[in-house]
Amino acid sequence: MTRSGLIWSILAALGVGGAAFAFAIAWRPAIAEIDPPKPQSFDADLVKRGRVLASIGNCNDCHTVRGGKNYAGGLPVPTPFGTVFSSNITPDPETGIGRWPEAAFRRAMRSGVARNGAHLYPTFPYDHFTNVSDEDDRALYAFLMTREPVHAPARPNQLSFPLDQRMVIAGWKLLFLRRGTYQPDSSKSAEWNRGAYLVEGLAHCGACHTPRNALGAERISAAFAGGDVDNWQAYPINAASPAPVPWTAEALYAYLRDGFHPDHGTARGPMAQVVSNLASVPAGDVRAIAIYMADVLGPPTPDRKREGELALAQATKPTPSAPQAEAGGAAIYHAACATCHESGRQPPYGGINLGLSTVVTSPDPRNLANIVLSGIRSVEGERSPIMPGFAPSMSDEQIVTLLTYLRTRFSSQPAWTDLAKLVREARRTQTVFLQTSAGPNSAPVDAKQRGVP
Repeated sequence: MTRSGLIWSILAALGVGGAAFAFAIAWRPAIAEIDPPKPQSFDADLVKRGRVLASIGNCNDCHTVRGGKNYAGGLPVPTPFGTVFSSNITPDPETGIGRWPEAAFRRAMRSGVARNGAHLYPTFPYDHFTNVSDEDDRALYAFLMTREPVHAPARPNQLSFPLDQRMVIAGWKLLFLRRGTYQPDSSKSAEWNRGAYLVEGLAHCGACHTPRNALGAERISAAFAGGDVDNWQAYPINAASPAPVPWTAEALYAYLRDGFHPDHGTARGPMAQVVSNLASVPAGDVRAIAIYMADVLGPPTPDRKREGELALAQATKPTPSAPQAEAGGAAIYHAACATCHESGRQPPYGGINLGLSTVVTSPDPRNLANIVLSGIRSVEGERSPIMPGFAPSMSDEQIVTLLTYLRTRFSSQPAWTDLAKLVREARRTQTVFLQTSAGPNSAPVDAKQRGVP
């Protein structure tokens, strides 16, 4: 054999071997179908427990299109790589998980692999769900298999090649998926460990509150340092928290339970959905989450304590007269905002004190822009905060002027930059999100109807 022939033979062998290795890594066997189990075959207490766990995991908000059937999927999840649509997890035998045995459900939770062996995109946070116990997986399975079956075929994902090939996800898992259940810390209390198990597992708080690397995986070294979700910022919930007043376990518990705390404001955006679900969760679980997260945040330093005391003192002072350069923003504020936000009444009868609001002191103005544009709609049957959205009545220029004034008046932080571009993008993104999240067969929804995206 000639030298060139030998080289080509070696390259061919390496190519075949590499392809075989890649296939061995990526291939997962299908798990045999079952006949859909009857709802009454599941223990009622197990189903009840599964309902609580589904609320902790926020399953309904990720797997339900706005105005659609519960758990029928189709909700768009925007990523830097394209849009992935959530799947139908009702017990429909054709388009849902009705023919999945419990073993297939557990594999999806632990390894991100569907019953048919296909790799699931990590927008389904199995990198957290791998920490969920067998007992809790069983309860979740029982709950989902007793829901109303909905025939809802999967919406095609909008991803470019090669990311539209699910086998690629096998490589991502090799790099970033760490399988294994949560191990308790014997040096901590039972409450702390319960909170850690929920936060690091089913509640998957880090999926939103941790920044991601170029390949879309959480940066473990920057856990809870803040992230991006649907054009909202999930604030840092570690020592880098921008909250004007330092968080405590008691404040976290009240905020997670009620969606509001007088020293921290109101839960909005995706966090409002989390709080809504936690309202149906046993108080002990919510308190455990608060205790664990308070430990992650850590005790405030003396400087942070002084900053918090100063913020509380400043928040009680009346609004001073604005300099001429800020007169435009002050006029808009007094006409549109001050009546509620300086009333001294707590929500829902008054607005929060903006001097204590993280949306004003945060380095990122997106959340404040989103709230001003879309407002806060009331929750049916609950005493909840409400605020009109100003997207229909204010121009982008007016909103920029208002945001600039709020930053100057209610914080000591540096001025935001590129506000005009950000407001334009926030208005555009809001419109696109409302259109895509309504589902393929839903009537159009505008920002004024919907309130908060």
